[in-house]
Parts: sequence; structure tokens; C-alpha cells
Amino acid sequence: MKKNHDPGHKIIGLTGMYCAGKNYVARLLEERGLPVLDVDKLGHRAIEAEKGAIVQRFGPEILGKDGAVDRRALGAKVFGSPRELAALEEIVHPAANRFTEEWIAGSQGPSVINAALLHRSVIFKRLDTIIIVQAPLLTRFLRARRRDRLPLVPLIRRFKSQREFMAQYLSQHADIYRVNNWGYFGICSRFWRRALERRIDDFLSREGIKR
Repeated sequence: MKKNHDPGHKIIGLTGMYCAGKNYVARLLEERGLPVLDVDKLGHRAIEAEKGAIVQRFGPEILGKDGAVDRRALGAKVFGSPRELAALEEIVHPAANRFTEEWIAGSQGPSVINAALLHRSVIFKRLDTIIIVQAPLLTRFLRARRRDRLPLVPLIRRFKSQREFMAQYLSQHADIYRVNNWGYFGICSRFWRRALERRIDDFLSREGIKR
């Protein structure tokens, strides 16, 4: 992986397993003055940009009453079908990659790319550092149940689909920085927030990034 050792122009990747709490870490980085691109939200923009091709491939029933793509209806079409998911990604990923490149070109100073599928981003091989957010399995499971309210079987499938999560990052020989986002209940959450903030501040100091 090509590294950029100038702290003023670092590109930092941020990712984590399902419900590890990477978006919370993204907010902490934003609070410290770093611009963060949410690639998952960028995917929503890419879906709308490629609406014509998506409707042609998956049918008009994936449109909502307002004429926009109903992501739940689209998700139902592709969930559990690798072939259909691959077809959707073939349409959406080029647009998402284009938007990512445009954002990077327009950014100044250290920047953060926040993505669940960071390893698939066009920017992946140009990252200087990757922050991987971690949390215990039970904590992630409780967060997922509260946030997504999925039935047990689909929820378990989502967890099982990430069995090779770490391998796809370690194999790239990138600089990896792991942070734990373990908080879930009351006072424990406050304790872990302070610990997490110290870890983030330590990371910024090590990387030579001024806040």
C-alpha cells in the first residue's frame, strides 16, 4: 500500500464490524475537526443517481410513492441472493467511487473515509491508516437488536457473513489502529466514552494530526 507520510494530507479509513459503533467514532473525529465522508450515505446518493439503471434491472416495484428508490424494497430484492447483490453493486459502485474521488479531491488536510465495506472503496489502496472499531459480540448483538429490530435468523446471518472481516484488512499490510467501543449501559457507557476519547486522541497524536 502506498503511504502518504505528510500529516497534512493523510487519508484515514474508518471501519468496523456490524454494530461495532464506527459512526460514533466518526462523530468523535468530526468533533476534533477532521472532515468525515460517510460512504454508506454516499451509497444512497449513488442509488438515486443510477435510479434509471436500477429500475430497469430490478423493476418499477422498487420505487416508493414519491418516485424515489425504496431502499427497503430494493434490499428485499437482493438480500440472500449473491447474483442480485452483485448486479446492484455493478450499477452503484462506480457512482459511489466517483463521488468519493470528487470528495477527496476537494478536501484539504487530513480526511476520514467512513465505510462498512472500506476494502471495496476506490480509495482503499491509498489509505495511510485504517481505524478498526471493535466491540464484544454481545454488545454488538444488543445494539443490532435495538437498532435494526430484525428477526433472529436474519440477524445471525448478518453476523456470520463477517467471519472474514479482519483478514481482508490485515492482508493489505496497512497501518491498523484498533479502538474499542464497548459502552452500552449507563455509567459504563460514560466510562467507555472517556476511554474511547483518550484512544482517539492518542491516535491523532501518533499520526501527527493537530486538532
